[in-house]
Amino acid sequence: MSFSVVTGYVLAVLVGVSLGLVGSGGSILTVPILVYVLGIDPVIATGYSLFVVGSTAFVGGIKNALKHNVAFNIVAVFGIPSLVTAYVMRAVVLPALPKVIFSTPSFTLTKALLLMLLFAVVMLTAAIKMIRSAAPCAQNTAGPSPVKLALSGVVTGVLAGAVGAGGGFLIIPALVFLAGMPMKKAVGTSLFIIAIQSLAGFVGDLHGNTVQWGFLLPFTLAAVFGIFIGIFASQKIEGEKLKKGFGYFVLLMGIYIIVKELIINKKP
Repeated sequence: MSFSVVTGYVLAVLVGVSLGLVGSGGSILTVPILVYVLGIDPVIATGYSLFVVGSTAFVGGIKNALKHNVAFNIVAVFGIPSLVTAYVMRAVVLPALPKVIFSTPSFTLTKALLLMLLFAVVMLTAAIKMIRSAAPCAQNTAGPSPVKLALSGVVTGVLAGAVGAGGGFLIIPALVFLAGMPMKKAVGTSLFIIAIQSLAGFVGDLHGNTVQWGFLLPFTLAAVFGIFIGIFASQKIEGEKLKKGFGYFVLLMGIYIIVKELIINKKP
């Protein structure tokens, strides 16, 4: 086993730890690890990320369900549009995109570059959400809006299908604002939504593609192991300060991806 693969497994544990500690955001580290540490093609990496994110979130969702912190009626209203959209993105939309989107004498936009730039934008957005998370969320007391929840599910499904991120930083505020859910229940419900949409997106990726299960399953198990460490550690560490610090780290990672893809990797 090469050094890069061992490093990838160690970082997979840290992905789970961060997800368990801050509740969201850890999953968006999976794609950079797969691409920059393990050298996996970005298109394949976003698909693998869906499996890792979905499996890890499912374990966290089961743990929350046992504590009665999951609203399964909201999972259905939000999650079904989300999983359908994520599946369509991976099975239909992404395969239809050409490898070269457009090209000029000085710049070529490939499908892989487009996905990494979109992913960087997601990271920057998630970072800002985490940095600003210290402000308390006002709950909606008027009752859930099924139409708005379903539309939010479509948006997060597009996000998950396109870049392989679970979108918890979008789902949790939507559940608080649109469904009036308390934060603990919103986090537990979000994990189930992330799980079903991510795994549906991964299934959409299986058509005509070969999956390296020998690598993907141990990587996923490492992340699942990490989430238990993170959940335990979250009981000892103040969550909001940690989330803000992690937000700054994700912000730097997003900037690094943009610089690397547009400047460092640019051919003369």
